[in-house]
Amino acid sequence: MSNPVLVDVMRGDVVESRHRGAIVVCDGDGRVVLSLGDVERPVFPRSAVKAIQALPLVESGAADAFGFSDEDLAFACASHSGEPVHAAKAAELLARAGLDVAALECGAHWPSGEEAAHELARRHETPTALHNNCSGKHSGFLCTCVHAGFDPRGYVRREHAEQQLVREALVDVTGAAHDEESCGIDGCSIPTYAVPLVSLATGFARMVTGEGLLPARAAAARRLVAACMAHPWFVAGTGRADTLMMEAGKGRIFTKTGAEGVFCAAIPDLGLGIALKCDDGAGRAAEVMVASVLAALVSDDAALAARLNELAHPVLKNRNGMGVGSLQPTEALTGLAAVGG
Repeated sequence: MSNPVLVDVMRGDVVESRHRGAIVVCDGDGRVVLSLGDVERPVFPRSAVKAIQALPLVESGAADAFGFSDEDLAFACASHSGEPVHAAKAAELLARAGLDVAALECGAHWPSGEEAAHELARRHETPTALHNNCSGKHSGFLCTCVHAGFDPRGYVRREHAEQQLVREALVDVTGAAHDEESCGIDGCSIPTYAVPLVSLATGFARMVTGEGLLPARAAAARRLVAACMAHPWFVAGTGRADTLMMEAGKGRIFTKTGAEGVFCAAIPDLGLGIALKCDDGAGRAAEVMVASVLAALVSDDAALAARLNELAHPVLKNRNGMGVGSLQPTEALTGLAAVGG
């Protein structure tokens, strides 16, 4: 099945590039509300499922034992830009568990935030694992290990007790098998499992509705989602899509990007989850897709829908700041959105 073109990249009035993809919206029972493209094909969700991966942090009692605030919980679900406050937050959380940067097994990379990277270079410093976009999630893993009495060494390996807790949470929330055959290794070295988009959308709906989850897990899920919506900057960073959409939503929408063109979201008051994949892995196109669908689903809120539609039509500028084109949702995507509205 060939997925439809969902986003056009315009240079002037001419289509320069096109992005295909698939989108699905589900409720907590797994009922498909809207779909477009092949939503049964397994995809690696990558960082989109960090809130699910953070469930053991809350359920084990580690978050409370180490005094995690809502800000801290949001950071445990983050794909952050490596800005100074992000790096400091990771170090702070590790210190509460008696650890430091040496315990992180996520690897180091330059901050994705351009100014943060420039600042490090100006100081003639090199990045550490604290700057890794996944350092918040890994700090949460390590806090769970210390609280639960697990040896933190090798916590990224599939067979480690921490990753077994994470896998169990993913299976329970999404309802999809997470087995060795579907397992890959994520950019931050932990296991990642390929599952259908429909399972991811169902899982995100369950994170906000609690459908099919035990009471303690449902409460932990709502707590994590609420923390992310209340502190979106700690989930992403300055000017990032997750930050902008959740700031606009003011507690009404939860979004989480993943690598390679994956995006997931939920609307708690509607009890709906959203999952999508841009076939060619383009994050900018995935951002247009999720903003378009969210705008349609919250059409009862004119101001929020207008802001999301604005984010779904970003202007492209050159190095001189001149507008040279834009990204545009295609009729296939706006048609799906019309059904949702």
